[in-house]
Amino acid sequence: MLIGIDVGGTTTDAVVVDGNAVVKTAYVPTDHDNLLNCMLMALDELVRGIDTKKIERVVLSTTLITNMIAEGKTDPVALVLIPGPGTNPKDYALGESIVLDGAIDFRGKEIDALREPQIKEAASKIRAQGKSRVAVVGKFCQRNHSHELKAGEILASALPGSRIELGHRVSGQLNFPRRAATTLLTAATKDRYAQFAADMARALKERRISAPVYILKADGGTLPLDKSVEMPVETIFSGPAASIMGVMALTEPSQTSVVVDIGGTTTDLALILSGKPLLSAKGARVGSLLTHVRAFAVKSVAIGGDSAVTVNGGSLAVGPHRDGSPLCMGGRGPTPTDALRVLGMSKIGDAVLAERAMQMVADMLGCNSKQAAQKVVDAVVDKIVLEVNEMFQEWEQEPAYRIWEIMSKEAISAQNVVGVGGGAPPLVPLVAARLGATAVVPKYAPVANAIGAAVARPTLTLNLHIDTEKGEYNVAEEGISGRVTDRKMTPDDAERMARRLLAERAARLGISEYASEAEVTYSEVFNMIRGWSTAGRLLDVRMEIPAGLLASWGRC
Repeated sequence: MLIGIDVGGTTTDAVVVDGNAVVKTAYVPTDHDNLLNCMLMALDELVRGIDTKKIERVVLSTTLITNMIAEGKTDPVALVLIPGPGTNPKDYALGESIVLDGAIDFRGKEIDALREPQIKEAASKIRAQGKSRVAVVGKFCQRNHSHELKAGEILASALPGSRIELGHRVSGQLNFPRRAATTLLTAATKDRYAQFAADMARALKERRISAPVYILKADGGTLPLDKSVEMPVETIFSGPAASIMGVMALTEPSQTSVVVDIGGTTTDLALILSGKPLLSAKGARVGSLLTHVRAFAVKSVAIGGDSAVTVNGGSLAVGPHRDGSPLCMGGRGPTPTDALRVLGMSKIGDAVLAERAMQMVADMLGCNSKQAAQKVVDAVVDKIVLEVNEMFQEWEQEPAYRIWEIMSKEAISAQNVVGVGGGAPPLVPLVAARLGATAVVPKYAPVANAIGAAVARPTLTLNLHIDTEKGEYNVAEEGISGRVTDRKMTPDDAERMARRLLAERAARLGISEYASEAEVTYSEVFNMIRGWSTAGRLLDVRMEIPAGLLASWGRC
């Protein structure tokens, strides 16, 4: 048996999956001030009457990191940058930073040494600021770690007890501002996330659940909970990822669909092209920060079943804020959920209270309660349709989208609109009709996110860069490097090496059984000419275990 738990904006949903059957579900209200507690409440309700020895796997989808960043509850971090010539850190929107002299070039060669007195002066500034967490990031230090290592050692010696995060250990990909932002967020969230992971592991042990525990990442893959503490920002946006994996689990394979996940607080939009979710080409945007976090291309819209309905000057508005539960469920004011109840499109909540909610709106609009309810539902549908159309324009900038159009010899349109989440059954058919598309609301749509988490398999990416003239290689994701001796290395040789290194990394992360699923998604070679002959080659290979479902899962 598999367990999936998804923390949503309004409810925390949990499922037990056995084979291709959902054997039990549970729902509890989400307590944003204590996510661990609401996850455990859902778990306790779920496993009541179930032999916990039969549980083979537990997967969590949590908003912990998202909420910490959105609510400004991250730990303060001193950002130390070594940008080298030609860049101005003030342009990166990273906030206050300490800039050190020194530079590494794109090949990994030191072209300007660090100044030790300057690093010690930086330590004094950090001490004066009272910060105990430091992020050190140097441009091109993924090709040569020496500057980050030296700066980190001096800072650690001068700041006893501080926690120092080095950029090359967080991400080795090119794009210095994104690597700096990813390192900053990692340092800011690591301690609290580690505490959450430890508390969850202890709570499961107390419940005599010995099954391995995983966390769902932003790219739809799972990672062992104990390993995820080194990369907490990978878990951001795991909720939208869960909805996409849920759609993949509950619909026919290889379909092209727009995913509309309508929750209580937000609606998440995503795209699946021929069975493969569209990924953000360069990484996730976290607030104002552009990162290297691998994530699905998802847009969150601040409208859902619990959005507040207001009338100002005769004009109706739905959202973007939420004032609590719908009135029909004991809340304080009218919401789309109340409107759906009045129109007979939902059986959620008390019909009398829903009528009262819509009468409040009707009195301000000068109509009856059913007319008011219809106006509310129309406003929700209008907003979602508008956002879907705008998302298509944004999606067109993603390389995977363009490649799909070329290979398919057709332009994508909203052919299928697949709805999941509690608000999907009544609303998605209306959205699909407006888009001229086919509506698909699969069985178990309200708990699709939890199902997606339960049956998602691990993902893994490895970017290998080889410089045969220098006789060196480095792996972006781990900041590791080594020697190569073959100056005539071919792309096939590089791909074999990447596959071996990915298998080794998968073993370290405890997911070695999925290494055979890896595929090459990018391969490039550049010959370096000295005089009239080839002096060496630069080879780059990206290898991935893509998002997918466990082999044991069969669609319901």
